[in-house]
Amino acid sequence: MRRVARGLGMNRFTIGGIAATLVILGGPSVPRAEDTLTGEVVDLTCYLRTPSVRGPAHQKCAATCARKCPIGIVTGDGKVVLLLEDHDAPKPYADAIAKVAQTIAVEGDAVTQGGMPGIVVEGVK
Repeated sequence: MRRVARGLGMNRFTIGGIAATLVILGGPSVPRAEDTLTGEVVDLTCYLRTPSVRGPAHQKCAATCARKCPIGIVTGDGKVVLLLEDHDAPKPYADAIAKVAQTIAVEGDAVTQGGMPGIVVEGVK
């Protein structure tokens, strides 16, 4: 009987330790400190279907799509990051939409959920 009780205590301790480690190290959905990403703003509807269609030649279509579809940023190393509006401060996200098909720097909190990277847009340069 005592062995079972000690075993349960050890299991609780182990589970608590793992949970504390994940919190300290930052699990997959924990936002990091402010980040800056540089790359081209793309409308994800067109980009995901035809990645070669982008840049100034695609600006008019991208601007139309960006008003109603998700936007992202394609970094120099080809990574695609979803741009997210901060509902308490929507202006920087609107500034990013206005710069679609251009290279910009986006500042904000990087997040990842289910393997999808995103950044809450808090500033645009």
